[in-house]
Amino acid sequence: MNIPQTSLPRVVIVGGGFAGLALAKGLEKKEVQVVLLDKHNYHTFQPLLYQVATGGLEPDSIAFPIRKLFNNLKYYHFRLAEVLKIHSEKNEIETSIGNLEYDYLVLATGSKTNFFGNKNIEKHAMEMKSIPQSLNIRSLVLENFEEALLTSDFEERKALMNFIIVGGGPTGVELAGALAEMKKGILPKDYPDLDIREMQINLVQGSNRLIDAMSAKASEKAEDFLADLGVNIWKNLRVTNYDGDRVTTNTDETFKAATVIWAAGVQGETVDGLEAQCIVERANRLKVDAFNKIIGYKNIFAIGDVASMTSENNPYGHPMMAQPALQQGKLLAKNILAELKSKPLEPFVYNDKGSMATIGRNKAVVDLPKWKFQGVFAWFVWMFVHLFSLIGFRNRVIVFLNWVYNYIRFDRESRLIIRPFKIKNNQSFK
Repeated sequence: MNIPQTSLPRVVIVGGGFAGLALAKGLEKKEVQVVLLDKHNYHTFQPLLYQVATGGLEPDSIAFPIRKLFNNLKYYHFRLAEVLKIHSEKNEIETSIGNLEYDYLVLATGSKTNFFGNKNIEKHAMEMKSIPQSLNIRSLVLENFEEALLTSDFEERKALMNFIIVGGGPTGVELAGALAEMKKGILPKDYPDLDIREMQINLVQGSNRLIDAMSAKASEKAEDFLADLGVNIWKNLRVTNYDGDRVTTNTDETFKAATVIWAAGVQGETVDGLEAQCIVERANRLKVDAFNKIIGYKNIFAIGDVASMTSENNPYGHPMMAQPALQQGKLLAKNILAELKSKPLEPFVYNDKGSMATIGRNKAVVDLPKWKFQGVFAWFVWMFVHLFSLIGFRNRVIVFLNWVYNYIRFDRESRLIIRPFKIKNNQSFK
């Protein structure tokens, strides 16, 4: 790999998500060489992927070019690459563009969809962890409506207009709410020849309440909001199979549907080459100590979703969300600099700033450490937090203007089939 040689310590960061960028910015203008590797040349603001999937935003408004973040920084280097294997005995990584030595290696590879070993569901269901996947969902939704216009088969039309969202966490709840908003105010205008009342949105949750990581009140209000929007909520129901036509569950309940979106779980995106004992099998995360060092390694760290830092208060590690990732990235930057100066390291303590989810127009739930509220005010708080968490002034302006326009006109302009999903994948619903 063509990286300039230097006498400075080299910190290699794998992943340009929240954790990786927080670490890179923390090392800015310090006496280290930073090499950032990612499979994409942009950072994705994942909390708004569902708005790309439902036509509310274009992808460039929630993505930011990584190179632009570090323009004019002498010791920063970005390479578009996939890391294939870690050779810890040589302090070297193997990538798709060559090998690279490191002094410190930090894995900030994030997470991927967890299908819990069900290959059929993995093959036929849609996932939403990246911009291309969100665009695939958008295309499939619109293509299904176009196909529904053409068929005279009542059962086929019902299936084309039936949407199953598996997983009642924040992603599933927000996606269900956005689809319900489309059903209410947009699709009837776009498809006047279809009876949009036949469109069904089913949210399937394996536990007894939605967004169960939030408070009971937030869960209850989220369910009420979705019910008011016409979403069918199925609790204590687990999807066991999907063959591209029919969804089966752990009960006698089945669904015939052309679209299944899987939001039921995530797992760490690990890299080959590490000892098996440092991987938590349940969630495919890497065991780290209080300083984010991977157990058994002196100069390899993991931060964000891929890291599992367990404690009495967090027996399964910290939640796989943006806040722990950002906080771990910022602290690790300080700790790497401290270690270079032979100073003591600071253990990580998670500062839970709360969680929130939106369920459509004027509807949201917010849990803060001291306050919990729902409804219109919560919706404004959700918008404010997400707007100012975006990277780049341009992105904030574009997203804000889109939200204002969508609110005033009750419209979503990005209803474009840019990358036809069915044609690309040679699929047709039968």
